[in-house]
Amino acid sequence: IVEEEAKSLPMELSEKGGVENNGFVQNEAFDDKETNTSSQEEMPKTCIVDVDPAATEELALKPYAGMPKEVLLKFSSQARYRVTREILFWLIIAAAIVLVCATIAIIALSPKCLDWWQASPVYQIYPRSFKDSNMDGNGDLKGIQEKLDHIMYLNIKTIWITSFYKSPLKDLGYGAEDFYDIDPMFGSMSDFENLLSAIHDRGLKVIMDLIPNHTSDKHRWFQLSRNRTGKYTDYYIWQDCTQAAGLVTPPNNWVSVFGNSSWQFDDVRKQCYFHQFGKDEPDLNFRSLAVQQEIHDIIKFWLGKGIDGFSFSALKFLLEATHLRDEPQVNKSQNPESITAYSQLYHDYTTTQVGMHDIIRSFRQTMNQFSSEPGRYRFMGSDGHEDIEATMMYYGTTFIQEADFPFNFNLINMKNLSGNSIFEAVNLWMKNMPAGKWPNWAVGSPNAARISSRIGKEYVNVMNMLLLTLPGTPVTYYGEEIGMENIVSENVSEEHINSDPVVTFPEKSPMQWDGEVNAGFTEGNSSWLPVNSDYQSVNVEIQMTWSNSTLNLYRELTLLRNSELPIHRGWMCYVWNDSNVFVYVRELDGLDRVFMMVLNFGQESTIDLKAIVPSLPSEAIIRLSTNFSNAGKAVNTKLIKTEMGEGLVLEYKTAKPVHTMEAFQGNCFVAEKACYSSAFNLLYVNC
Repeated sequence: IVEEEAKSLPMELSEKGGVENNGFVQNEAFDDKETNTSSQEEMPKTCIVDVDPAATEELALKPYAGMPKEVLLKFSSQARYRVTREILFWLIIAAAIVLVCATIAIIALSPKCLDWWQASPVYQIYPRSFKDSNMDGNGDLKGIQEKLDHIMYLNIKTIWITSFYKSPLKDLGYGAEDFYDIDPMFGSMSDFENLLSAIHDRGLKVIMDLIPNHTSDKHRWFQLSRNRTGKYTDYYIWQDCTQAAGLVTPPNNWVSVFGNSSWQFDDVRKQCYFHQFGKDEPDLNFRSLAVQQEIHDIIKFWLGKGIDGFSFSALKFLLEATHLRDEPQVNKSQNPESITAYSQLYHDYTTTQVGMHDIIRSFRQTMNQFSSEPGRYRFMGSDGHEDIEATMMYYGTTFIQEADFPFNFNLINMKNLSGNSIFEAVNLWMKNMPAGKWPNWAVGSPNAARISSRIGKEYVNVMNMLLLTLPGTPVTYYGEEIGMENIVSENVSEEHINSDPVVTFPEKSPMQWDGEVNAGFTEGNSSWLPVNSDYQSVNVEIQMTWSNSTLNLYRELTLLRNSELPIHRGWMCYVWNDSNVFVYVRELDGLDRVFMMVLNFGQESTIDLKAIVPSLPSEAIIRLSTNFSNAGKAVNTKLIKTEMGEGLVLEYKTAKPVHTMEAFQGNCFVAEKACYSSAFNLLYVNC
């Protein structure tokens, strides 16, 4: 009985669900075989529950990371996943369309960015007088490279270097002996390439001169032409003329710019050649296509070197009338044989002939071949003309481009200085400039007396303030940023140095860098021209330490121009001018901040600007003044007082800018129109 009870115990446990041993020792008589047999004979009883098969399947299949494709497809067709997926898809498509449309709208509405030749002032360097690096007394290309930090200090990005081609250095070196080489006085081609790299490494641009009208009589082309060699025979303008007893009878009465006949007899060719300038500068024959191609090749050569633009000079002289008629006399009663001066004739047949602008346009087309790369636009400037309408033709037309701008010397050529004369010089350019073109201004050049000598030291700062706050590109001749003066000496003419005819040099004295010997221009014993005697008080080094110096005012003005949109590219409106002051505003659509310039070019003056512009606030802040101590002060707009030569840049806020007022409609100009959106902090064109 005991054995039967022991054998039945495991079976009872199995029926109750299979309880684990818990340490009980199995009976020795109970072997595995018996256990297995009894397990097969008596299986546990199963509890049957009624469950929905679909629910069971759903519970068994749920999304999980790394699920295979077969499982994923079971869920992708379900509504809750399919609808969500479609909503996200169409939202992405809609967002992409909105983004593309917004981009197109911004591009379409954005104004054209100012190009590099518009955005920065231009600093003009006469290389022989800027910095001498090899102690020979002559400025050179390495010297310019040494002083590039000065250009950076002035916040200027564009350098204009006047002619440095190999030449006999007569007439400022404008008669080139070789357009493909550097004059040894200035260095080598390697020096130029190093300078160019240094300029571009600093983010600067460089413009160089090109005078295509004529060459030196030492040029290889002229030597071949005078010997009637091949295609060079007609590279210059040759005409038969008679010579008897040492006297030459020219083909007509044409007179050179420097005076006397513009025809010179050549003993080799036994003919006369034509020269608009010096007798050692024969004019090229631009009616020859071969000559035109030579100039195009020169342009390509220097653009290929990497220069950023050209200033073309003497363009109006490119062509002459082929009929060779005498030019009409200014004074018809004058004896024709006594005519020797250029001003005694009307130059109807030797300037601005039909076809001249076609040649200029071809220069532009060649330069455009090098302007296709983004950020590498090649600038083209030109000289102007005495007649304002003729000058404006150098801009080209809406569809046919010529120069980006002809250089504007109106502020240099004024007969007298006053608020009215400044207004007239500015207005003459602005009212004649074609719509959409870009203005420019210069107050000094290698061919004009310096500001201090031309109109007086007391007006240097106010002239620089005018230059840097007018719309357009300002051009500064080296040394004007520190107020240099002409040198006074009997021995500073080109005739004395190495040239004929006489061209005076008082405005080309060496740059005054410091108070050391020779003003820091050269470490040699002497300079090619004497340094101005005022160099110990008028130099870069000392003016950097004076808060109220001409140099620091110039720098503050360039900073203001670069940082303030209204001055950079906004409207200009004349507000007032009289014998003493010239007043104008710079403002931008959408921006309530306005700058008003009150510049005194006469005597002490007091003016009520509130009466002229009723919408002016009662007070304005002096943003900049030629007297630095006044900066930041508030002034009463009913009582603006200026001393002789004083300039003020006033800043104020208004909801009614001057250019929107009917009373000033004829006095406002804008070149590159733009409007400011304060909401998006960007510029747009449709105001």
